[in-house]
Amino acid sequence: MTKTDEALGYEQARDELIDVVRRLEAGGTSLEESLALWERGEELAKVCRRWLEGARARLDAALEEDGE
Repeated sequence: MTKTDEALGYEQARDELIDVVRRLEAGGTSLEESLALWERGEELAKVCRRWLEGARARLDAALEEDGE
């Protein structure tokens, strides 16, 4: 993951991931291009997952505070 990826917000990463998936589903790319798109999609999925895990941790902490 690059520093640029780390700076991406959830919505930015999600939108780019959607674009990558559309391009892969549309076909018409070379094997090399498809592999590059797949790798980019994997990186974007990691960014999204990290954001979602962070949100889940914040929710869990807030719920725990409310329970005390």
